[in-house]
Amino acid sequence: MGGVPVEMTRERFEELVGDALDEVPEELLGLMSNVVILVEDDPPPGEPDLLGLYEGHALTDRGWDYSGVLPDRILIYRRPILRICDNDEDVVDEVAVTVVHEIAHHFGIDDARLHALGWG
Repeated sequence: MGGVPVEMTRERFEELVGDALDEVPEELLGLMSNVVILVEDDPPPGEPDLLGLYEGHALTDRGWDYSGVLPDRILIYRRPILRICDNDEDVVDEVAVTVVHEIAHHFGIDDARLHALGWG
């Protein structure tokens, strides 16, 4: 992976993120709370290889005083994903892995555990 970046419109990429969400079991989606999933073209400055990011308070960290806060954000970064993929099929796979990875952070699963489970 990682030859010439795949060309893909933002609209198509957003569809792939939606498709990846459709593959997440409804039971898990139903447990997600106060979180939005967004597509951004580029990651924050200084993080050019970042594919996705979870910002917020994982469900496992929320206590009795959790209220009145802005929604957590799951960000999926389009250009870095396209840059590491060789074809559309690679993009579909990478988007699915990245979406699951970031949703797992919402449930309090850390990077080490995700890598051990094959979702790194």
